[in-house]
Formats: sequence, structure tokens, C-alpha cells
Amino acid sequence: MRAVRRFCLSLLSLSLLVILTACAGRPTMPVSTPDLSLPQQLRIERVHQGTEDDSLLVIQQEGDALRFSLFDPLGAPIARQVLAGGEWKRDGLLPPNPEARQLFAALLFALTDEAELSEAYPNDDWRVTENRRTLYRDGKAHWQALYSQEDDFDLRIAGDARYHIVPIENAEASQP
Repeated sequence: MRAVRRFCLSLLSLSLLVILTACAGRPTMPVSTPDLSLPQQLRIERVHQGTEDDSLLVIQQEGDALRFSLFDPLGAPIARQVLAGGEWKRDGLLPPNPEARQLFAALLFALTDEAELSEAYPNDDWRVTENRRTLYRDGKAHWQALYSQEDDFDLRIAGDARYHIVPIENAEASQP
């Protein structure tokens, strides 16, 4: 009987841990979908631990939902997610990609017009300065967008992920 009780407690503890981990990993979401100029095609340059990777992100409106499609330089899909009703949903047969989902959520924050931020993120701690926008979680910078031009910016996500974001029509002009 003692072994069964111990097993049940272990199973309950493990279940609770899984639930808490899932909640902690969930990206911050706007309470209302921001009004973005769509469709958008963005060149995403990911800088992580000394390596750089390029990809293409397409953001499209589909009814009340937003579709985010991330592709490698050869056009193969890396991640596809649909934001509908405040929830991320997988689109297609690609495996879950939490890093891409975090990137998409951070991009929503960075691309939201400054005048809409208080409506879209009313319960979040965020600040805007002349060329910087930061969303805080537990008192620490969670997402930070650093704007060098209106549409050209760097995005830093908690941890060490950094991205340089350029609209495709501006991508060639920003090359060194």
C-alpha cells in the first residue's frame, strides 16, 4: 500500500511539474491582435553563440487569425504557427518549435504600433524610449527591440538569442 501511495504522489508531482513548466514557457501574448500592415516579409538573421543563420518570415492575415511562416534560405519551412483567439496553433505537420513561437510573440510586440501597446499589453510591464522598446518579466528584460530605422531593428529575447530584423524590401539596403 505504501508503494502505491508513493507512486501516486510521484505521478502527481510529475504532472504538476509538467503543467508549471508548460505555463512558464508560454510566451507573453497581446490581449488583442495588433493592427499590422500585412502581409509582411521579413529577413531574420539569428545570432546565437557566434553563429549566424538567415531565414525568411512571412506574416499573413487569415480572417481573424495571423499566420506566421518561417523558411530557411532554400525555402524549406522551419516553423508555421497560427495565432487565433489569443492562442498559438500549429499549422501543418511541422513539429512544435518553441523558439520560433517565442520569436513570433516577441515580433508581435516589436511590430505593434506604439499607440496600440497599452491596449494590446495592458497587464504587462513594458517601456518605450526613443529607439528602444522593452517588455519585462519578473523585473528583468524579457524582450527588447532596438530600432536603428523605423522598420529595421534588433530583437533580443531573454537568454542569449538575438535577431536582426529587416523587411525584405529594405534588406538589400541594410547590407554592409
